[in-house]
Amino acid sequence: MPTQAELLAIADQVFVKNYRQQPMVLVRGRGAEVWDATGARYLDMTAGIAVCGLGHAHPQFVAKVGEQLARLVHVSNLYWNDQGILAAKAIVDHSFAKRVFFCNSGAEANEAALKLARRYQFLAGRPERTTIVSTHGSFHGRSMATVSITGQPKYREGFGPLVGPVEFLEYGNLAAAKALLEQKTACCLIVEPIQAEGGIIVAPPGYLAGLRELCDATDTILIFDEVQTGMGRTGRWFGYQHDGVTPDVMTMAKGLGGGIPIGAIACSEKAAGGLTAQPGGAVPHASTFGGNPLATAAALAVFEILESEGLIERCASAGEYLGARLAELVKKGLAQEARGRGLLRGVAVSGTAATVIAKCREKGVLLSLAGANVVRFAPPYVIDRAHIDEAINVLDQVLSS
Repeated sequence: MPTQAELLAIADQVFVKNYRQQPMVLVRGRGAEVWDATGARYLDMTAGIAVCGLGHAHPQFVAKVGEQLARLVHVSNLYWNDQGILAAKAIVDHSFAKRVFFCNSGAEANEAALKLARRYQFLAGRPERTTIVSTHGSFHGRSMATVSITGQPKYREGFGPLVGPVEFLEYGNLAAAKALLEQKTACCLIVEPIQAEGGIIVAPPGYLAGLRELCDATDTILIFDEVQTGMGRTGRWFGYQHDGVTPDVMTMAKGLGGGIPIGAIACSEKAAGGLTAQPGGAVPHASTFGGNPLATAAALAVFEILESEGLIERCASAGEYLGARLAELVKKGLAQEARGRGLLRGVAVSGTAATVIAKCREKGVLLSLAGANVVRFAPPYVIDRAHIDEAINVLDQVLSS
């Protein structure tokens, strides 16, 4: 096995240099801990950017996925497979949704949702309603369509001409949404219950409910991007459940597969018509790998383990403790603001968060960015208070230095 230095040298020669990876090569993990190729141990407070809710190498998850790997990996959507059917039923059983479409990532899920909305309006006899409404500060993916609807110019720069028409609204501003939606040019409005990449901004009270009313009044498809907030991350199965508001379409990925790539849209019966094949017509949307037996077996295992081990309740409890510890840093004057819900938390710091994150890594704690000055915590749900205390103590040391 090459050394870490040798691996980094190879990486420097063979990869497109689009990322800014930290100078380490991770080779194994267990629970909330990971180890690099030198044997150094780190506390993982990122969980693969809110992906590995079960932690690393969860025994039951490993067994379920390994069993499926030995049985059947892929057959395509020319046929049904048992794991896909059961995983779709699990999504329906745990959410507002009546119908599910599987894909492979959050960007693909959001793309599918946009196609659904456009075609929904077309089939309703309103082909002119093509505008996609998004919010400033949002993040919806890196494909051409999803970067076009991401409300942060830095992600769009250099990729024009972009997909459109797209209109951006101030997040939390119902008056602006009302003025735009009443023009009845929009096919859909897409919004995150918590703007994660935008700085861990929680939707203001009444905002999502107000959007629901506006979309009902104008027959605009309401899409909740739950790629980061779904599958227990906020202390409930899905972020929308905190507000008692249901969308027409919900997009999912990240935590759905526990680390195995999978995405999905979950939608109401009415909205599902936007992707329903018409007699004699072409299939309106498809995915070669979407919903294959391996990925959906992983998703089904995630649902089963979250329930059997009470991990969503644990996430809620650990999240409250983490939020309180972050608030202590604010009270001490070391940070500006603590934000978030469940185990999707952020703390705004003075200066550049990337510098803080690098120094925390040097002390054995892995964190991530959520905007230029926000340090994001999105750890596995299996963390305990000792893990949280370790991370906060390291962050305290860094911010105090």
